[in-house]
Amino acid sequence: MGPKSIAGLAGALIVVLLVLSSVYIIPETHRGVLLRFGELVETDIEAGLHFKVPVIDEVREFDVRVLTMDLPSRQYLTVEKKPLDVDSYVAWKIRDVDQFYRATGGDELRAQSLILSRVDNGLRDEFGVRTMHEVVSGQRDELMHTLRDLVNETAQQEFGVEVVDIRVKAIELPGQVSENVYRRMATERQKLAQEFRSRGQELAEGIRADADRQRTVILAEAFAQAEETRGEGDGEAARIYADAYGADEDFYSFYRSLQAYQTTFSGKDDIMVIDSESDFMKFLNNPAGAN
Repeated sequence: MGPKSIAGLAGALIVVLLVLSSVYIIPETHRGVLLRFGELVETDIEAGLHFKVPVIDEVREFDVRVLTMDLPSRQYLTVEKKPLDVDSYVAWKIRDVDQFYRATGGDELRAQSLILSRVDNGLRDEFGVRTMHEVVSGQRDELMHTLRDLVNETAQQEFGVEVVDIRVKAIELPGQVSENVYRRMATERQKLAQEFRSRGQELAEGIRADADRQRTVILAEAFAQAEETRGEGDGEAARIYADAYGADEDFYSFYRSLQAYQTTFSGKDDIMVIDSESDFMKFLNNPAGAN
């Protein structure tokens, strides 16, 4: 290959590189700005194929889709001066590329820092005029809408950014406050449990006392009934004995003497000194029992 061919090839390569360096493409999800020697010469460049001056011009692209930013947990005071730890996030997007670039230099981190500052101040102001109940449940949606509108108005005017939404992810009591609340709750539950135990013990004592009273009454009634039955039995036995005694006095006397003998002489070693002429011995001396 001769020198002319090499020079022609090099020239063609340079032309291709110049053409390629003068063409740029903006994606559908982005918008761009064109800088010439660092000066802004064209803004809000739409998606598509565009041309620039090689080396002299510089293109910056910015994502115009909705972006989200998690805010670090911050502590705010309610109107009752109660501290709350708040976790939130912001959804935002670039609305005016020209104003965005002029305000932030095209730095998303700078834009996020500016938005964060406005949201932080807005949350502090909104929490400061509401009670804990209102920010937790009662007026939470209203608070978010009001804050979004305020921050969005400022952000569009100053940074060319639209704040789409601001949401609170979590609202919690600070660690020390939470511990005190839990401790107070535990104390209240223990107190309530003790009240229930005391009521139960009082009720149990009443039930036991009533049971003891009923037991005493039942035993007394049973004893009285037993004594009455026993008395009736003794009376009936006495009547039977009396009838038997009246039917045959001699046999009854003989039967009673035999019982006395059996009781008296039940032991082998029993000794009794008695007059042989005593009435007690009459059936031993004379089986007929005659005197």
